[in-house]
Amino acid sequence: MYITLLCVGKIKEKYWQDAIAEYAKRLRSYHQFQIITVADEKDPAQESDKALAQLKEREGERLLKHIRDDDYVVALEISGKAYDTLALADWLQRLDAQGHSHLVFVIGGSYGLADSVCARSNAALSFSKLTFPHQLMRVIFCEQLYRTARINSGQKYHK
Repeated sequence: MYITLLCVGKIKEKYWQDAIAEYAKRLRSYHQFQIITVADEKDPAQESDKALAQLKEREGERLLKHIRDDDYVVALEISGKAYDTLALADWLQRLDAQGHSHLVFVIGGSYGLADSVCARSNAALSFSKLTFPHQLMRVIFCEQLYRTARINSGQKYHK
């Protein structure tokens, strides 16, 4: 299976970069895995609903340029479906069995995902009702994807 993590904004902190790089390296033993990052927008002068929607749409346009018509797109958003790790592993295995050979998981920027990206998504996934910084969410996502890969390959699952 080919998996892309598509994100908004660069990771500036080395400790987050190191954690993401470690899990990405581990993941490549199980999947073809890549991370694509698009530029984030600067905070608007006024945080009106209209200004924030425009900011998200500009980021969304950048994200959509990296999504192909045949990609199965999963938006990571707080309102998405929540799974425990075993159920997530099962869901990913079912997607693979259904012929979805390229999964694209999308993490938005500080203000979330554009409506256009959510509309293009085939599914929405939530890791928690809590709000996480998008940098930390990349680490959590990569760790859980690695854990599901181990489960689906029949390796020991550490609780």
